[in-house]
Amino acid sequence: MAEEPFVIWEDRYSVGIPLIDDQHKELLNLTNALFTACRQGDETAKVRFREVIRSAVEYVKLHFTTEEQIMEQIGFPELPGHKKEHEAFVKKVLEEVKNFEGGKTFVPNQFVRFLRDWVLTHIAMSDKKYEEFIRKTKKQMV
Repeated sequence: MAEEPFVIWEDRYSVGIPLIDDQHKELLNLTNALFTACRQGDETAKVRFREVIRSAVEYVKLHFTTEEQIMEQIGFPELPGHKKEHEAFVKKVLEEVKNFEGGKTFVPNQFVRFLRDWVLTHIAMSDKKYEEFIRKTKKQMV
């Protein structure tokens, strides 16, 4: 029997931009893949976790670049603060990856929970602000 995903996309997370919604869904897919890797509990899990975390880091960078380009295009006034949130997240993730790679104390299950909570909170709080800005100003996406 297949195990339930750790986190499931819900329509309430949508920001109304299909490209961004698809990227958010992929971030949740990567979170689920990390969670699955954590639960394997052996050396294979570590190898799989290492592979997925690298993919997640690269994908996060791509997503943040896309999102920031859209915010710049629409003249979103909170872009500088939003970029700072992205930078702080990337820094934290890279720090955790370094700990993992270096054998320092690293608890994959805690990391996956951090990742899930950050992504969902960021979408609900920060990303929803530019959705509202687009709706209020009737900005058109090019």
